[in-house]
Amino acid sequence: MAKECLECNEKIIGRSDKKFCSDYCRNAYNNTINKDSKNLIRNINNRLRKNWRILETLNPEQKTKTTRTKLIQHGFDFNFFTSTYTTKAGTVYYFVYDQGYLPLEDEYYALVKRES
Repeated sequence: MAKECLECNEKIIGRSDKKFCSDYCRNAYNNTINKDSKNLIRNINNRLRKNWRILETLNPEQKTKTTRTKLIQHGFDFNFFTSTYTTKAGTVYYFVYDQGYLPLEDEYYALVKRES
């Protein structure tokens, strides 16, 4: 019994465990399966990437201080972060992957980079 390609339904020639007739069909099939089918996911990922780039740009020395105004001017969105870290003293750092920020007094923020 001949197997059919999962993408184009053409007959597959070759090994019995093949699922696709060509690299093109394999790539097309996987791209369809793995694409961000919802705009929500794509938009959140884009926002996280933008926030990360902003923090990385403003924090070249891996530890610095900036203002809320400067972050907003660069397009930073405080609603999007990947994790939080709470110290024993109860201080909450917000992280976008390895780049973090800590709200301070008078609209200032401490920017930090987490060690890998």
